[in-house]
Amino acid sequence: MRGNKYHRGFSLVSAIFLLVVLAVLGAAMVSFSTAQNQDLAMDVMGSRAYQAANAGIEWAAYNIAVNSSVAKTAAPVFVPGTGTALGGSLAPFTVSVGYTAASQVDDTAYPSTGVTQTFWSHDITASAVYGTPGTPGYVERVVSAKM
Repeated sequence: MRGNKYHRGFSLVSAIFLLVVLAVLGAAMVSFSTAQNQDLAMDVMGSRAYQAANAGIEWAAYNIAVNSSVAKTAAPVFVPGTGTALGGSLAPFTVSVGYTAASQVDDTAYPSTGVTQTFWSHDITASAVYGTPGTPGYVERVVSAKM
């Protein structure tokens, strides 16, 4: 028995249609997977930028604590030099650190003697940057602290 001549090749058309649909689904899955991987990489870089900025805050706090001349000045922005380069996975980040110092005189510290005491407060800001602004891999985190 022979089938109708109009029914010949129907399974071939169905198979091609099925292959095209599967190829489109596969391409969509690859695109979705690529986007997910890029998002994950940016999340990791964001966490590293945050840690690099925190390292800048710690660096500034240490310098203020051990160097009394730095602690009592309203200094401009300073940037960690080669001696304070970050290592490991934080090495590609550029960390800029700045602070402002303000003094406050407490004349009630020793009222019987008339001696006043000066307190210093510091607002520290650290910025960790990776990449160039406007590019897909650009990451920046800014952390502030007061001490």
